[in-house]
Amino acid sequence: MKRIYLICNFFSGKATITQQLAKIIDRFTAEGAEVTVHPTQHPGDGSASAQYACKNGFDLIVCCGGDGTLNEVIQGCMKSDKPLPIGYIPAGSTNDFARSLNIPKNTMDAVEHIITGTPVYCDIGRFNEQYFTYIAAFGAFTEVSYQTAQPIKNVLGHAAYLLSGMTSLTRIRTSRMRIEYNDKIIEDEFLYGMVTNSSSVAKLLSLPDVQWDDGLFEVTLIRKPKTLIDLQHIVTGLTNIQLGAEREYFEYFRASELRITCLEEEPIPWTVDGEFGGQQAVNIIENRQQALPFILTETSEDQS
Repeated sequence: MKRIYLICNFFSGKATITQQLAKIIDRFTAEGAEVTVHPTQHPGDGSASAQYACKNGFDLIVCCGGDGTLNEVIQGCMKSDKPLPIGYIPAGSTNDFARSLNIPKNTMDAVEHIITGTPVYCDIGRFNEQYFTYIAAFGAFTEVSYQTAQPIKNVLGHAAYLLSGMTSLTRIRTSRMRIEYNDKIIEDEFLYGMVTNSSSVAKLLSLPDVQWDDGLFEVTLIRKPKTLIDLQHIVTGLTNIQLGAEREYFEYFRASELRITCLEEEPIPWTVDGEFGGQQAVNIIENRQQALPFILTETSEDQS
């Protein structure tokens, strides 16, 4: 009998997962699984719970929550000697990672996705001493995701990020950064920068030809705009970024490892999978190729 350790964040998204929990357990049980449920109690509990599952004879971790909850589960699995496969039931406000892997947003469809799927090894990013699934970013609006209150996210969903972002336009600033990768160095003033392993970021950005197991990140850098009109062009240009294209304000390339140094007197904050990632001057970002298995269907693999 397969033993499932179900890690749930009852406060993710619109906090509706509690209404579905009995159905989730019943469906897994009907497939012959023994289900142990652990509701997360505090920040970091998802990581500790994942480590517990990896050490105590379980066969599968199922994470039910948003990108932040999944990130905690990833931390625990990456710190374990024998990481377990992960099934994901997205229940957050944006669910970028699930969208990229074509994991259904409907709760019971996601359960069926886990039941019928197989383990597929995906890349995991390392940002200094922590791990991430789909994004590490600096610059404009990066503080929005972790400073927006959860009740506002629950009511407005993705619109909460847009509204919070608009309020920060008046205090937008750029930072001088040095990016080193593949024996190359870029040094300039940047409005925003992100290192991703995702085809979708906050429903605003769509990146082409993303592979989840190639050992490479997609890196997007946005230079300092000269005017507000230029800023508007940058925002509209986010929907049509092309690898290697000559764009005045954009740099877009792939790399497996980067060293990013903030050259300002005060280092700027980073966000990692939508949570605060620290405020260090020097940041080492590495791709851990095919580090963890996720339960995906053939459709997910084909569309990646």
